[in-house]
Amino acid sequence: MGVTLSEHSDVTAKMSWKMPITYLVATLISLFFALRAEGEAVFRWNLNRKDRFQLPDWTVDSNMLCWVATAICALIFVYSLVRALSRKKSGVIPAVVAGLAVVFALLAWQGGGSAGFITVTATLASALALSTPLIFGSLSGVVAERVGIVNISIEGQLLTGAFAGVVVASASGSVWAGLIAAPIAGALMGALLALFAVQYNVDQIIVGVVLNVFALGLTTFFFSSVLSDKPELNSSSMNLQNIKIPLLADIPIIGPVFFNQTVLTYFMYLVIIVLTIFLFRSRWGLRMRACGEHPHAAASVGINVRRTRVLNTLLSGALAGLGGAYFTIGASIGHSFNNNMSAGNGYIALAAMILGKWHPLGAVGAALMFSFANSVAILLPSLNLNAPSNLINMIPYVVTVFAVAGFVGRSRPPASENTPYVKA
Repeated sequence: MGVTLSEHSDVTAKMSWKMPITYLVATLISLFFALRAEGEAVFRWNLNRKDRFQLPDWTVDSNMLCWVATAICALIFVYSLVRALSRKKSGVIPAVVAGLAVVFALLAWQGGGSAGFITVTATLASALALSTPLIFGSLSGVVAERVGIVNISIEGQLLTGAFAGVVVASASGSVWAGLIAAPIAGALMGALLALFAVQYNVDQIIVGVVLNVFALGLTTFFFSSVLSDKPELNSSSMNLQNIKIPLLADIPIIGPVFFNQTVLTYFMYLVIIVLTIFLFRSRWGLRMRACGEHPHAAASVGINVRRTRVLNTLLSGALAGLGGAYFTIGASIGHSFNNNMSAGNGYIALAAMILGKWHPLGAVGAALMFSFANSVAILLPSLNLNAPSNLINMIPYVVTVFAVAGFVGRSRPPASENTPYVKA
């Protein structure tokens, strides 16, 4: 009897203990919460009391909920261990379930006996809003790296997008003008990346780091000189407003989360759908992926590799610049520009892209996970929390490190990324 290729690969595959160890850590964390939880926690499901459909508050024993979460994580650990022993992957769903179990255990532990409410829907809505720059940034990385360009400069593109957006909006008196200026500023940063990385074949990672420093220095200079002398060019009153979609926004829990957002967030939905379809179902997507995998083979069938890389690097910068507009004019609560206000979101977007395995939907999912961690960090101080604020602010970055270290696995980037194309 012959052995099939799949059976042979199962036999020869290396046993990975990464996921069982990850789930064991999740179980121990939940157990820590269970041993310390006491009192009752109140989960509030409505965004506000004006919602058409009202869901009752959910009052639960904190200790019991933490023990349930611990049991769920323990079962997932056992399942992952069995799958690892048989040299099989445990899948994405167990990871999502375990993550949610730990989060609910954390909220129950901190919310137990607290006078505050655990505002679930508000936290989810905040997570979606906070994910806007991360999603645009991760999609920017997907576009660039799929064509063979490592875009480390997403951080700088977010920063310049935020700066240009608020300045142009304040100077013109139109938030729409700022919303147009932001992607243009990001595309100009992308043009610098394309100039050095594509035209002069400079190492893309070095160029990206230099551009980040350049963007930080440039915006800091103009902030401390021009904007300090003319504060009217840095107005926090210039911002987009939430647009509530009738009927859809009235759906309990998910309605206020997804369908009561700004135009920028709705446009983000469109970009996700269009990019996912065009990347894998269009001639444009085939050509850009060919340039990222086998540029010389792409050139042999008539594709202009350099031009394709330049144009998609500009598109990548424009997407990141549009995400940067969220920090100033893109949110329903406007913010004036501050030094380094991107605060490492460009690097988290890169981590989301890697965690999503260079796929738009995977990158979006990872970005949502990181932004949810950020929104939970924002929620915790309103509960019975005694931890230092700096420690709470570390949560999104700690989640980023553990997620990339624990879940990336054998993901493979495009074969020719960071490889200059030189005509044979």
